[in-house]
Amino acid sequence: MNVDGLISNFGALTTTGLTVGAIYALVALGYTLVYGVLRLINFAHSEVFISGAYAALFTWAAFGLTGNSRVSGVGSIVLYLLVAMLVAALASATVATVVERVAYRPLRKRNAPPLAFLITAIGSSIVISEAFGVYTRRLSRGAPTVVPPEPLFRIGKAEIGWVELLIVGSALVMMIALDQFINRSRIGRGIRAVSQDPNTAALMGVNKDRIIMIVFIAGGLMAGVAGVLYNVRIGALAYSVGFLLGLKAFTAAVLGGIGNLRGALLGGLLLGLTENYASGLFGAQWKDLTAFVVLVILLMFRPTGLLGESLRGARA
Repeated sequence: MNVDGLISNFGALTTTGLTVGAIYALVALGYTLVYGVLRLINFAHSEVFISGAYAALFTWAAFGLTGNSRVSGVGSIVLYLLVAMLVAALASATVATVVERVAYRPLRKRNAPPLAFLITAIGSSIVISEAFGVYTRRLSRGAPTVVPPEPLFRIGKAEIGWVELLIVGSALVMMIALDQFINRSRIGRGIRAVSQDPNTAALMGVNKDRIIMIVFIAGGLMAGVAGVLYNVRIGALAYSVGFLLGLKAFTAAVLGGIGNLRGALLGGLLLGLTENYASGLFGAQWKDLTAFVVLVILLMFRPTGLLGESLRGARA
């Protein structure tokens, strides 16, 4: 147990934890949205995230950028980021839509048991992941340096740069936008109605299938942006990274209270901090183990997560 290492690197571990946790949070929003409406764990959501991440790499490659490229100039940086986020969000939303239409909707029409949805979700995840594996020949791809990695300022020993500000800021902005959309828009009221009682919502004129489709699209948009931010933060992408990241994002959703949008953000940030503090205290090999141990311990004392309120309990 390296207490001195934790104390001396506390600032850097906190910065890294918040940055990685923000990515977990964006992916977790997709899990919590789908669960809040359908009571379904969409395990294919990790591959929705991967689709957006690869779409961003392909977009940058279309501009002539490679893994060794470094973008300079504010205008170019903003352009490449915005275009990549737009394409990645659309790609992830498209994949999420296809998964819902092909894998889940036929099961809903036949009133399939929950186990059938779970098996189908896992199968869809494997199919999409292996498709990317075949396409990329199971080789990782480097991402260009779109955002300058140099620190802008320091808080103690913690270095804060554009990468950290971009990722945490994007997560907060998108979380606020989604929260306002759910709570204030007409479609958001429909989402809450279907979450509370789908049959009664249908009798009141709410198109259940349309609402479910919108939920999958919204989750896909968040996952697509998370894919871009992952490329910016990590700098390399492999077809298999979605599995572990998806598990951690799902863990973050459960940690915060699955079905609660703000809980997904809180859970993601806390999970990122916890696993990074654990790596500083016990070593990097304990990082993943600690994240899941904390989840088990929390659920033993608070089964609903930190914020147990779901979409059905949001403001009417």
